[in-house]
Amino acid sequence: MAAVSLRLGDLVWGKLGRYPPWPGKIVNPPKDLKKPRGKKCFFVKFFGTEDHAWIKVEQLKPYHPHKEEMIKINKGKRFQQAVDAVEEFLRKTKGKDQASSHNSNEEKNRRNSSEERSKQSAGEEKRKASLSEGKLKKGTGEGKKRVSSVSSERGSKSPLKRAQDQSPRKRGRPPKDEKDLTIPESSTVKRVMTGTVAGFKWPPSVSEPVKDSDPHFHHFLLSQTEKPAVCYQAITKKLKVCEEETGSTSIQAADSTAVNGSITPTDKKIGFLGLGLMGSGIVSNLLKMGHTVTVWNRTAEKCDLFIQEGARLGRTPAEVVSTCDITFACVSDPKAAKDLVLGPSGVLQGIRPGKCYVDMSTVDADTVTELAQVIVSRGGRFLEAPVSGNQQLSNDGMLVILAAGDRGLYEDCSSCFQAMGKTSFFLGEVGNAAKMMLIVNMVQGSFMATIAEGLTLAQVTGQSQQTLLDILNQGQLASIFLDQKCQNILQGNFKPDFYLKYIQKDLRLAIALGDSVNHPTPMAAAANEVYKRAKALDQSDNDMSAVYRAYIH
Repeated sequence: MAAVSLRLGDLVWGKLGRYPPWPGKIVNPPKDLKKPRGKKCFFVKFFGTEDHAWIKVEQLKPYHPHKEEMIKINKGKRFQQAVDAVEEFLRKTKGKDQASSHNSNEEKNRRNSSEERSKQSAGEEKRKASLSEGKLKKGTGEGKKRVSSVSSERGSKSPLKRAQDQSPRKRGRPPKDEKDLTIPESSTVKRVMTGTVAGFKWPPSVSEPVKDSDPHFHHFLLSQTEKPAVCYQAITKKLKVCEEETGSTSIQAADSTAVNGSITPTDKKIGFLGLGLMGSGIVSNLLKMGHTVTVWNRTAEKCDLFIQEGARLGRTPAEVVSTCDITFACVSDPKAAKDLVLGPSGVLQGIRPGKCYVDMSTVDADTVTELAQVIVSRGGRFLEAPVSGNQQLSNDGMLVILAAGDRGLYEDCSSCFQAMGKTSFFLGEVGNAAKMMLIVNMVQGSFMATIAEGLTLAQVTGQSQQTLLDILNQGQLASIFLDQKCQNILQGNFKPDFYLKYIQKDLRLAIALGDSVNHPTPMAAAANEVYKRAKALDQSDNDMSAVYRAYIH
């Protein structure tokens, strides 16, 4: 690549981290977007997506020389649509070039024809003049000499002079039909966006001045996606790696299940321990995306469905770890996480040098640090990767993964994270993901308690709960979470999407985290008391929205 010279307007393959190269075009960035420091990079607009990104020059390849190579290694439907968009762009470009060339040739032929007629006319006049002069002098020899002289003069005209005479236009003036050719907008770009992204506008093409730049553009990687409130099918698969100044990394992918085949599964054997609300959806998506998965669950019957879908059955956690390259686990709490690793026929017994263990449970930092130490002491590799979401998001492959620990293992898990989630973040050393996850769930649990409190207050003061929800859905708090949880309460449907007992556990651990650093958490403490009351009312195995019942009893 060092010998390849790239410039504005070139079609390229852009490489984002460990992910498949994607076709794009080098374009001008918005005025307010600063170029990242460090190595040389170009601003690329990707075909078939709504992504722009600063891409380092060593991660770019020219489109045409590498086209066949890229098509062979990438078979996804979304990828093929992007390639089709490139070919359509090239066809339109070729058509404009041919039209421009045809018009230019017609103009040139017309002018050449006009000049030829003028020259013929001038020659005829000179010939007639010569003949006339010869007749007047009554001497054919002199007349012939005159005609010969004229012909000689015409034939001896310098090449430069002839070129000037035949030029169809003045030098320095561009052809009338020559225009800058710009990349066509994809169908997704042309859609009218609604909701929170209604004001977003694409940067103009290269030949146009940049204006109305979106203030939310990220300084390194930009992405705007239309996300309907109910249906995720329209969301396209998008992958990106974004390194912040803090050193954290995010790998993002929206709706991994809607574009089946766009993920190249790892060739490593995957194990999964724990098939609860979250684990079941995760395993299902791993299988859909072509991963080889061995499963184990404390209640063996839960494995049957996944065996039918192609999973293999592991008899014990130790057996799963010993037969797989990377083993994931997702269990309920710190005690379950420790028992799974340290108990009889547990994970630790299957660990050998090079074996990888990824704990996706939401636990405290002390627990995950202890587990990491015992795994590494046996030569294993450890990554914590708790997930933010619920059963529906797990089923849809739309979880948010927070990871910390072995960075190389994080990279090795990339296809798995793409299958199960829309976004994953690498947060550094072991313990950071546990802390961040508890903070996220503390905010979510406190918010849920506040929603329940507001709905009950509306009821006892004679206000319509439905009207309150309608008002909230039109304001700044509008979200899928708010709407779904309020609907649960209004309909009296508390089928678990996120167990109430688990959000109370997370609140308790978050409060303890605050205590460990002498930081007050009065809002979380108040919410925790409400959830404890709900548990006392036998709501533990209902959805977290059942906290509402703590206010009405």
